[in-house]
Amino acid sequence: MTSSDPGWDHEVDILVAGSGAGGMAGAIAAHDAGLSALVVEKDSRYGGSTALSGGGIWIPNNPTLKALGREDDPADVRRYLQAIIGDRVPAARLDAYVEHGPKAMEMLHRVSRHMDFSWCPGYSDYHPEEPGGRPLGRTVEPRPIDARLLGADEEFLLKADLPAPLGLWFTGYEGRQLMMFKRTWSGKWMLRVAAWRVLSNLVRRRHMKTLGASLVVRLRLTMKDLGIPLWLDSPITDLVVEDGRVTGAVVERGGRPLRVRARRGVVIATGGFDHDPEMRKEHLPELGREDFSAGARSNVGDGIRIGRRAGAELDLMDDAWWMPSIRLPDGGIFPLVTERCIPPMVIVDQKGERFTNEAAPYVNFVHAQLEGGHIPAYEIFDAKARKRYQFAGVMPGQPFPRAWYDSGPVTKAGTLDELARRIKVPADALQATVQRFNRFARNGRDEDFGRGDSAYDHYYGDPTLPNPNLDEIGSGPYYAVRIEAGDLGTKGGLVTDEHARVLRADGSPIEGLYATGNVSASVMGNEYAGATIGPAIAFGYVAAQHAAHQPVHEG
Repeated sequence: MTSSDPGWDHEVDILVAGSGAGGMAGAIAAHDAGLSALVVEKDSRYGGSTALSGGGIWIPNNPTLKALGREDDPADVRRYLQAIIGDRVPAARLDAYVEHGPKAMEMLHRVSRHMDFSWCPGYSDYHPEEPGGRPLGRTVEPRPIDARLLGADEEFLLKADLPAPLGLWFTGYEGRQLMMFKRTWSGKWMLRVAAWRVLSNLVRRRHMKTLGASLVVRLRLTMKDLGIPLWLDSPITDLVVEDGRVTGAVVERGGRPLRVRARRGVVIATGGFDHDPEMRKEHLPELGREDFSAGARSNVGDGIRIGRRAGAELDLMDDAWWMPSIRLPDGGIFPLVTERCIPPMVIVDQKGERFTNEAAPYVNFVHAQLEGGHIPAYEIFDAKARKRYQFAGVMPGQPFPRAWYDSGPVTKAGTLDELARRIKVPADALQATVQRFNRFARNGRDEDFGRGDSAYDHYYGDPTLPNPNLDEIGSGPYYAVRIEAGDLGTKGGLVTDEHARVLRADGSPIEGLYATGNVSASVMGNEYAGATIGPAIAFGYVAAQHAAHQPVHEG
């Protein structure tokens, strides 16, 4: 849209579209810089994909790590990113992330009484063996928080499709311990803690949130304290451009379009095109086009289309934050993280053969699926695994729901040959795969794909075993779980520079337009050097800082 006299209905310094971590952090950073900010959200609930996520934040040198004496030489962090990402992303953007990520976290801690995080010890960097990698990890996660603090706003927090039963809550680190309650003393203790929390909640009636939901609660509470308004059911539908500069946007609210002037700029943080079938078909690899996405349902590429109309360049549109997943009978998507580290297990393709390290970082795992055409794949495990380890929320020893067999992802058989027949893979190949894997398990070394060689693999493995990720597949019954090429959101979008400014194809910035989060082409390139939330927060902060130093547009 171009207009010389927009006739503004509302004015603000910074207009932010999207209420995930990047959008809310950007608005808070704008307020801290002395600017007025408004967040608009198309959904009737706030939080976006952040609210549905694990909530991990990979920003080295953040205040939580510093307080524990776990500071990094920024050169080491930069060396790690370079080793993983290479030249796929401009060096200036990587430098900006290393420099401004910690500043963003410091800002949040300084302006808010609600920021409280803990380190996840042992949650390794995704590629700890690379230069600058850290086997003990740099990830922090938000501590649990009672959502009742939100008051009436609690009702509008985006909630996961699969809530924890009986109000059970635990952090990611605690969840990892709980998953081993059949195997370790710490797991057994965590089971008692979990039981106490369920009983306690019945009395205290708390509404405890953890993981990504905890982060969203903390950011929303901070916005409320600072008086930053949030408009729900208010999608941004177009930009107002004057003389090549974005000066505001059209926001639909209450059934009518409002022209919102943004004196310093517009920040788009509306997420990717996770659930838009046309964009998935146009951009993603053929075997990754079907929608097995766990991203927020409202992520349909609105911000990307709006930015493109304003002249923005796009990049990385053929990639996603891939996640091997299963589709449950009710249509829900369950991402497989811990399940791929079960020791007595292999994942095979339609030929009955392994094709990669099952415990590899999820983006790398699905890249291997897509590149080799291994879709669907099948996770094969035995009765011992079912007795010892949880799977997709089903506790050890508990039967899978009947519906998972009738029309869902699970197949069961008394013998490997029968299992192979039912999932239509060659029985002799599956038998040979299991026999070869069992030899590796006995020797403690996966000679084919190095499963268990990386500290990353070990985190969700079984610490009671010599190699936490290897154990012989024994007697039946045997199970096969169908694995699809799912994702946590798409990775491509608007090209931005080190200031989070949206760029045209010729590299020039679209003045007044910024982007952060999955609406923008990822600073991680085709890799997963750190979680998505960290970059979203960092570049939301960067956008606000840059906008704060720009002249006010007198429109």
